[in-house]
Amino acid sequence: MAASKKAVLGPLVGAVDQGTSSTRFLVFNSKTAELLSHHQVEIKQEFPREGWVEQDPKEILQSVYECIEKTCEKLGQLNIDISNIKAIGVSNQRETTVVWDKLTGEPLYNAVVWLDLRTQSTVENLSKRIPGNNNFVKSKTGLPLSTYFSAVKLRWLLDNVKKVQKAVEENRALFGTIDSWLIWSLTGGVNGGVHCTDVTNASRTMLFNIHSLEWDKELCEFFEIPMEILPNVRSSSEIYGLMKAGALEGVPISGCLGDQSAALVGQMCFQDGQAKNTYGTGCFLLCNTGHKCVFSEHGLLTTVAYKLGRDKPVYYALEGSVAIAGAVIRWLRDNLGIIKSSEEIEKLAKEVGTSYGCYFVPAFSGLYAPYWEPSARGIICGLTQFTNKCHIAFAALEAVCFQTREILDAMNRDCGIPLSHLQVDGGMTSNKILMQLQADILYIPVVKPSMPETTALGAAMAAGAAEGVGVWSLEPEDLSAVTMERFEPQINAEESEIRYSTWKKAVMKSMGWVTTQSPESGDPSIFCSLPLGFFIVSSMVMLIGARYISGIP
Repeated sequence: MAASKKAVLGPLVGAVDQGTSSTRFLVFNSKTAELLSHHQVEIKQEFPREGWVEQDPKEILQSVYECIEKTCEKLGQLNIDISNIKAIGVSNQRETTVVWDKLTGEPLYNAVVWLDLRTQSTVENLSKRIPGNNNFVKSKTGLPLSTYFSAVKLRWLLDNVKKVQKAVEENRALFGTIDSWLIWSLTGGVNGGVHCTDVTNASRTMLFNIHSLEWDKELCEFFEIPMEILPNVRSSSEIYGLMKAGALEGVPISGCLGDQSAALVGQMCFQDGQAKNTYGTGCFLLCNTGHKCVFSEHGLLTTVAYKLGRDKPVYYALEGSVAIAGAVIRWLRDNLGIIKSSEEIEKLAKEVGTSYGCYFVPAFSGLYAPYWEPSARGIICGLTQFTNKCHIAFAALEAVCFQTREILDAMNRDCGIPLSHLQVDGGMTSNKILMQLQADILYIPVVKPSMPETTALGAAMAAGAAEGVGVWSLEPEDLSAVTMERFEPQINAEESEIRYSTWKKAVMKSMGWVTTQSPESGDPSIFCSLPLGFFIVSSMVMLIGARYISGIP
């Protein structure tokens, strides 16, 4: 018992990993980067109308407290003293927008999730006000005008929610992405909570100038956002405040990174040209471009990668963002019911080993990079009477890989030097069929760390390295070596190209389904914009007969 306790002596660092699908708290040994314990809670998503995606900020906060308490209990069972936890980092789903009352601590509306499409008409109206020869929004933020980012979600809340309007008028409202909501709440809330964000999360709001690293007055005026409700912008690694409740009361919160930046740090992509792809609810490929902003010619975003200290330089990244990756597996589970658990999809796909000509474009929230096409909707095509649920499961996995190929191709064209391999992480990487498919479709090796929790690891590294904490060295010679699993392509290049070109045909067919999108008005006519692709699939399914989809002979 004593030996086991001694093996983990030394400073530990905790990480809150608050994602779209779940919340986790993980504890790492700062000297070895070993994961010692963790706890996870799934988070509900609400879909009040077609295209709307919301979450309860209080449920998110409660899930964080629950994960911290349960992880501390597990550490106790392992005879690990929680007083060794010297810092906490926060990693979060980005862009998701919360407005709350600073006097009561109550959210004034549900969190509007990054996938939400209700602001499409706002985007269309705003885009008419941007001169064709001077896209100042993109040049200042690195982002296209899209429903994806926080500014238009906040604009919707200010226009449509009376509680928010009143709180702003009475100077009671605070805005933040999920990191801001959590840090404010965990550091005391109404009793002196710290209202801040970091540069990576701020860079996803469309209100932040990525060159000056400040909220931009011109952008705030363009979106008509009052600057006094915005959080203070800090670096990704410094002490923001102390935990004010729970088992870890008094521990500093000293790291904050948007989830994709956290994964870049956790994968140790600290050099210009290093890249990683994270498979979560969505799929996000980031390439470190060093101290320079590189603007894409091929549909990628320019974003802040990290700034690991108040006096440390800022690093930038090119990003390819795919809206639906793991979310398609959840959809097959929750909406179609063809699997009972997310893990089951690997078994189904393995039974057939092919999609048998079936292609699935999961454009549930339109298409993100490289198309930025909000009119697209999900389609399943190439169905025959032979198609069953196993083929659809396989096609869903292939869809994640094809979407990654599209953003990797764009990245290679922008950077000029093709990636020789792809570093991957995220929950879906435990699926070996997916990883092999990815290597086949990219036709380069896919390299996966044996410890896939790189998002949480990145947040822990930032927290442990903060000035005033100093328990985690980010010097290259001190970083722990990581063991990797490697997947080599197993099909020939010609077959890979044929499958990819057929996928591209399917993508073209997914576009243009939604011609009028006005879900903001609350008009029942929005239901006329239900995804036609879904109706086509439904009709085909009925035509083929439930016996084939269910796999019953």
